Amino acid sequence: MNNIAIDSRYRRQIVINVMPRKYNFLLELLKSLNFVQIATEDKELTGDSRANIIANLQATANDLKMLKAGKLKTLPARELLNEL
Repeated sequence: MNNIAIDSRYRRQIVINVMPRKYNFLLELLKSLNFVQIATEDKELTGDSRANIIANLQATANDLKMLKAGKLKTLPARELLNEL
């Protein structure tokens, strides 16, 4: 797999749920795109582990605390929608 260095300000992550019979097709299609980096290629992946879920919840709680304290910059909803 090619490692492409991309500034994290411009990197976005997408989680896609796909029917099992279309999984291989979609995976090959994504691999053919030079701007896509595939993080995990596990056909048996059925979801996050308990440890990952707990870590994600803790990180989210920490982010919320930082937002409330004014330590993280937020985007107004209108700007976020305009980016899409």
